[in-house]
Amino acid sequence: MLSCKDVSRLLSLSMDQSLPLRKRVEIRLHIWFCKACPNIEKQLLFLRQAARKLDEEMLHSDRVELGAEARERIRKAVRQ
Repeated sequence: MLSCKDVSRLLSLSMDQSLPLRKRVEIRLHIWFCKACPNIEKQLLFLRQAARKLDEEMLHSDRVELGAEARERIRKAVRQ
């Protein structure tokens, strides 16, 4: 059976690529018996949805604000 560390790594990986059926079944079995890993899965899904939402908002935004440090780096780069 997979460890919680293995499951968290595989859950993260599964959000970027398709896993073999055997691994998906092993993950589901582990999550069914484990008390902590369902929370890890929920947290990863939440982070993924939040990142997508932020990406969509930035894509449709007309305005991008730079911090003072970023503006200064740009000034220095332009002067050189």
